[in-house]
Amino acid sequence: MRIFVTGASGWIGSAVVPELVDAGHRVVGLARSDASAAALTAAGAEAVRGTVDDLDVLRDAAAASDGVIHLAFKHDIAFGGGFQDAAEADRRAVDALGDALTGTDRPFVLASGVVGLAPGRVATERDMPTLDGSPVATRAATAQAVLALASRGVRSSVVRLSPTCHGEGDNGFMTTLVAIARDRGVSGYPGDGANRWPAVHRLDAARLFRLAAEQAPAGSMLHGVAEEGVAIRDVAEVIGRHLGVPVTSVAPEAAVEHFAWLGAFLGADSPASNTLTRELLGWEPNHPGLLQDLDKGHYFHTAAASTS
Repeated sequence: MRIFVTGASGWIGSAVVPELVDAGHRVVGLARSDASAAALTAAGAEAVRGTVDDLDVLRDAAAASDGVIHLAFKHDIAFGGGFQDAAEADRRAVDALGDALTGTDRPFVLASGVVGLAPGRVATERDMPTLDGSPVATRAATAQAVLALASRGVRSSVVRLSPTCHGEGDNGFMTTLVAIARDRGVSGYPGDGANRWPAVHRLDAARLFRLAAEQAPAGSMLHGVAEEGVAIRDVAEVIGRHLGVPVTSVAPEAAVEHFAWLGAFLGADSPASNTLTRELLGWEPNHPGLLQDLDKGHYFHTAAASTS
């Protein structure tokens, strides 16, 4: 297939592109810069210049493809206090892509998330979030709109990703926790640290996106979850051991002061299952788990380099 990928040079996209190419697919990636375009070309893909705000570019590229994987999201704006703006831009992009694919029976795979889906219990692919008008709910509504494209002749599916898609080169949540521990001189966890975060290695996630594009039935909800839930206290203990700093609890009311922007949701208990996804697509994660990946040491080299 000729597959159009947005976010193709990002953390997940840069793993999805070679996964697709190695499987024999032709990849066209959306590139915001010359550097991104060069990286895509080096990976064996074709580059189309544009951003998620260039709706005509999105429509044209989707119409010329045999399927779309939409990974792009304005994370820089979202985590800078503009989550609602980022979510609304994402919805406009999804609507443009969906319009181009309507009536084609071609695949449209969207990246979404599992955090907050079913607080305090194990979320499954059948769970749907409450659409309460919040910024997070805006993004959840976009995922539901993609599933609804199945009624318009699109083989749509949504991959709800774990909050941490880890691996060497990751500059996300885990790297942030390492940097905070280094700066603070302690490796902290909120409350008793028993709250759980799902995790997936980015190479396992990349394979899931490929399988979704190839096989997922229309209207499929999938979970990019390799580990149902890793206790944040266990994460803090690995970080503390590698940095040689004490491991300590941080009172929930002090979480934002200690962990900065990450403190707003680090204490969430959001375990999630992958049972239905594995049964549907035969997906079997086989890369290292989060704690094993942390123990390899590369997160600590990255953190040292980024804070020097």
